[in-house]
Amino acid sequence: MPDDTRTRRIRGDGVDLAVYERGSGPTVLLVHGYPDTHAVWDGVAERLADRFHVVAYDVRGAGASSRPSRREAYGFEHLLADMSAVLDAVSPEAPVHLVGHDWGSIQSWEAVRAMPGRFASFTSISGPCLDHASHWFRTRLRRPSGVPAAVRQLLRSWYIAAFQVPVVPELVWNHRLAGRWGRRLERVEGVPAGGGHPAPTLRRDAVAGLNLYRANMLGRGGTARRAGVSPAVTVPTQVIVPTRDAYATPALAAEAPRPFTEHLRVRPVATSHWGLLARPDEIARLIADHIDQTSAP
Repeated sequence: MPDDTRTRRIRGDGVDLAVYERGSGPTVLLVHGYPDTHAVWDGVAERLADRFHVVAYDVRGAGASSRPSRREAYGFEHLLADMSAVLDAVSPEAPVHLVGHDWGSIQSWEAVRAMPGRFASFTSISGPCLDHASHWFRTRLRRPSGVPAAVRQLLRSWYIAAFQVPVVPELVWNHRLAGRWGRRLERVEGVPAGGGHPAPTLRRDAVAGLNLYRANMLGRGGTARRAGVSPAVTVPTQVIVPTRDAYATPALAAEAPRPFTEHLRVRPVATSHWGLLARPDEIARLIADHIDQTSAP
């Protein structure tokens, strides 16, 4: 951990959250995905901290934060309550610039729709809004020309169904995948060796984080609509699209939010799903540029 990082614990929705801060200025909140911890943002955060108050936290089930055992404890309503508690602690009066990756982005789409006044801007990386993705699939499957794009995304999303199977994903992570994850990040994702990735808590994080998929994915389409939240996004939004993402096709990432997002910028980057580790300079530059664009008078 860099020497200038300040740590504290914040009480979320029945859990304790480990929060990490550095720098000063307008607040940028970085939300990590699966199976990562806040440390996945270290390279990006270091580059932003000369201009911004950069905050990252271990979401429930990851790193030094609490790990609830019940699947239901990982539902969006609890994730958003945790985020709200962090916002209250780190920027109680001013809206923050929100950045999410993977599951951090998925929950952040829910946040910018449910409490838009808390955010000055939003940058999404490799994690679509589930309601927007559902609409995208339906529209593609209605016409023959759209079927190939939908099929390509379904093939990349195979793991979502696999994670619903009881016990087996836990066994795979515990006895095979966790020990090989670092080498996979290097070979497949282009992540430089070292740097604290993966986190030493990976095995426990990966197993606990399966509940993100089990609590929110299958059978939960239209979650926000059923809760009375509009699919529309009014917060100025940037979608960074890794063009070599093995899990989210560029078509889904770039097209799904368009019908619902009032102020949208799409920024392709020639990198992999974990581009924030492979190319932190470029990711930090794009985040700062979006903040500057949305903050200009």
